[in-house]
Amino acid sequence: MNQDLNAKFAVGEALTFSPGEGGLTRAVIQTPACRAEVYLHGGHITRWQPAGHDEVLWLSQRANFLYDMPIRGGIPICFPWFAGNKPADRPNAPSHGYARTQNWQVADTRHTGQGVGIILATTIEDYGLTYHAEFGEALHLSLTVTNNADQPQTFEEALHTYFTVSQIKGIQVTGLEGAEYLHTVGGANTLHTQGDTPLTFDQETDRVYRSDAAVMLHDPGLGRDIHIIKGDSQSTVVWNPWMDKAAAMSDFGDDEWPGMVCIESGNITPHAVKLQANESHTMTTTIRVENCT
Repeated sequence: MNQDLNAKFAVGEALTFSPGEGGLTRAVIQTPACRAEVYLHGGHITRWQPAGHDEVLWLSQRANFLYDMPIRGGIPICFPWFAGNKPADRPNAPSHGYARTQNWQVADTRHTGQGVGIILATTIEDYGLTYHAEFGEALHLSLTVTNNADQPQTFEEALHTYFTVSQIKGIQVTGLEGAEYLHTVGGANTLHTQGDTPLTFDQETDRVYRSDAAVMLHDPGLGRDIHIIKGDSQSTVVWNPWMDKAAAMSDFGDDEWPGMVCIESGNITPHAVKLQANESHTMTTTIRVENCT
């Protein structure tokens, strides 16, 4: 399989295919602009390190690389629902939907300026999905969903991005000031409003913000600011499991939670996307890293 993929889609030495963890097929990106990896299992980006910076994405040391399980860390794709918002007639369906355990197909690869791009595609139920990732000094992501049914359909989606941080208690997230958010820790599901100060962390955090604004992750410990710019995304999820929940997850190291935070672009109820027959919707995310003092 890797030989066939390389014959058809390799971009010189900049993008090649090889067996990854668990024997799963991955694309490996090595250019002057960045180092990156994306697995066809789940269309899952597990690494992006722009030149001159530390690793941007967090990956658990206990992550599973199995064909029927999601990978913990990187950028999982949540679709066609988020978390436990599954259809009532499918109570045993997986959390976050099917996309993150789906086998995605390579549709195209190409040079993109100083970097390279890959387009992945898959079909889930009556939806066609196309995922375009461009790896360079910035990471550009574009998820297009097409309703192939002959009637309207509604879905949720998220790019569940895990960021590496120096220490969760020492970072700040800005850009969400004044936004409403659903506080979901412990099943509370209560609506709150962010104050006029940056978001900081001193306990388990699981919030679905109703915001289309760009956000910034300020990490003085690593001397960097990470900018997350969204397009056609009405929701931003911020998550850290803290000590007890991390200990309860088999694919999450007990002592790993201080080194990560999720900041996710999405469209989640009440901002789920409704598409008419043959209609498409595209959500984008661009991630940039800058040094800070």
